Amino acid sequence: MDKSKKFDLKKVLLDNGIIILLMILVIYVGITVPTFRSVRNLLNLAINAAPRVIIALGVSGCLITKGTDLSAGRAVGLSACLAGIMLQKPDAPGKVWPNFPQLNVWVILLIVIAICAVFGLINGIVISYLQVPAFIGTLGMQLIIYGIALVITNSVPIGGYRADYISVTQGKIAGIPVLFIYLIIAAAIFWFIYNYTRHGKYMYAIGGNEVAAEVSGVNTKKTKIIIYTTAAAMYAIAGFLLGGKSGGTSVNMGMGYELEAIAACTIGGVSVNGGIGKVSGVIIGVAVFELLKSSLQFLGVNTNYQYIAQGVVIVVAIALDIRKYIAKK
Repeated sequence: MDKSKKFDLKKVLLDNGIIILLMILVIYVGITVPTFRSVRNLLNLAINAAPRVIIALGVSGCLITKGTDLSAGRAVGLSACLAGIMLQKPDAPGKVWPNFPQLNVWVILLIVIAICAVFGLINGIVISYLQVPAFIGTLGMQLIIYGIALVITNSVPIGGYRADYISVTQGKIAGIPVLFIYLIIAAAIFWFIYNYTRHGKYMYAIGGNEVAAEVSGVNTKKTKIIIYTTAAAMYAIAGFLLGGKSGGTSVNMGMGYELEAIAACTIGGVSVNGGIGKVSGVIIGVAVFELLKSSLQFLGVNTNYQYIAQGVVIVVAIALDIRKYIAKK
């Protein structure tokens, strides 16, 4: 028998330990708190996870190329604010832009995507051509975007949305929430890109060995710019959906979502060391992270302690990922 193919329980537990522990927690909560496994709660989980999957899909490309994007959460907030301002009812109290025309809701989405994509484009250029580490470059962009959001909103909450905005974010088609349908569409597109396009092959090549990829003829700078621009476009879509789902927004919407996205990607097998990651893993990672938060809520754990638990999960997920990388080296 080939020893290389022997089942290694220790390796399985170390590589997937965090998922196993969290699933044990979920099973325990499902047994002790019957309402946790109700159809209504599972549906709510799917709805809540949809925008976060879209954010994580954007972040995944950055991670696969050994980068990151700390501006994701603030870009989500800016998108939600921009969409909210432009889609307020004409008679909404405290309307931020009173003279803004009543454009089609999908046109507003395209405008928001275009604006956020500019920030992603700048991130890509700064990281690719100025050789600024992704951590620093996107951290700076995080502050810039947050400042812009504060300026355009005057730091006031936004509400009073048009009915068409609510319908495209809170509605259902054949009993299925539209948010879940958007998730499926986004995942299918990214799965195709990652597995069947030249861009996807270039992305994994850069993450595996950027120098070797460049020598092989890959335009690494162009690929990175596309990745960060696409990521920002995904944040814009997620912010648009989150704002409509919530029925209101503020500049603090999306705060910290970039850390959740990075943790979810890592839990799902997207390596922060680059070159590894699947769309299915991203979805699993987000689902596990959302189940963790929901489990803690149903157990009645104090909100303050929930943040501590989420922080521990993030640290452990990254530590396990680095351990796997070192083991391969």
